[in-house]
Amino acid sequence: MGRGDLTNAEWDRLESFLPRGGARGGRWSDHRRVINGVLYRVRTGVQWRDLPERFGPWETVYKPHRRWSADGTWAILLSRVQAAEDTEGRIDWDVSVDSTAVRAHQHAAGARKAPPRSSSKGGRHRDEPGRSGAAEAGRPAGGGGQIGECLRRSRGGFTTKIHLVTEGRCRPLALVLTPGHYGDGPQLARVLEQVSVPRAGVGRPRTRPDRLLADKAYTSRQNRRYLRRRGIQHIIPERLDQQRNRQNRGSRGGRPTGFDSELYKKRNTVERAINRLKGFRAVATRYEKRAYIYLGTVTLTALTIWLRT
Repeated sequence: MGRGDLTNAEWDRLESFLPRGGARGGRWSDHRRVINGVLYRVRTGVQWRDLPERFGPWETVYKPHRRWSADGTWAILLSRVQAAEDTEGRIDWDVSVDSTAVRAHQHAAGARKAPPRSSSKGGRHRDEPGRSGAAEAGRPAGGGGQIGECLRRSRGGFTTKIHLVTEGRCRPLALVLTPGHYGDGPQLARVLEQVSVPRAGVGRPRTRPDRLLADKAYTSRQNRRYLRRRGIQHIIPERLDQQRNRQNRGSRGGRPTGFDSELYKKRNTVERAINRLKGFRAVATRYEKRAYIYLGTVTLTALTIWLRT
C-alpha cells in the first residue's frame, strides 16, 4: 500500500457502497486500485499519463473517474457515507458556509463549446451551467463556454470558486462550483439546497441544519428572509453600513439582528475544511477543462475527508 492509498479500514467502509459493475465495460477487475490511482493523482496533481505503473494503464484510472463524475457516483458515495455517520449520531448540525477561489491552470482553458440543449419550450435547459453559471454536487455540468465551465477572470486571475457547507467537525456536506467572479451571498440558497443526508430507514433526507454560521458576505436581507422561511437559526454579523441605515430609519428600521459572538467562533470549521480540501493539489489548482470532472475531483476529496475523519 502506497502513501495516501486507502487503508484496509477505509476500504472496508467504502466497499459496501460501491456499484457492482460499470455501465459499459462490465465489472471492473479491481475497484480499489482504480480509486487509489485517482487519489494519487488528486493528491499529487500529476498528469494522468504520469501515473505510476502500479495503478495500471492511465486510461483505466481516468475513464472511471470521468464516468463517475458525469453520472454522480462520487456524490452518491459521499451521501451514503454521510448517511452512515448521521445514523450513528456523528454529524454536528451546526454548519458553516463559505467559499474559496481556486486558480485555474493554463491547461484548464480551451474547452470546446457544446451546442445549447433545448428544453420542451425551445429555451436552454435550466440545469445547464451556461445558464446558471454553477455546477452542483450530484448534478453533472453540461454545455460549454467559459462561464458554463465555471471559469472566469477575477482579481485572482483565471479562477473557479468553490462554495461549501461544512458540519461542525470540518467535513463538507455540500459543494457548488461557480465562476471565480461570483459573489458569496447570492449562492447561499443554492449551496444550502444541496444539503441532503439520507435517513437510514424510512423518511425524507435531512436537509435543514440546526444552526448556520456565516460571515458578513452573507448578511443580506434576502438571505435572512430565506433562512427564517426555512426555520434555520442563523448567526451572521451585520455590516456597519447596514447598522447605520437601520438606526437612521428609526422604528421603521426594525429590530437588531441577533448575534452570538461566542457561537460565532465556531465558524472556523469551514476555514479548516477548506484547508483540508486544498491539501490535495488537484483541488488547490484546477487542471480540468470540464467543470463536472473538477467537481468530481472535489467531491472525491470530500469523500476521502469523511472516510479519514
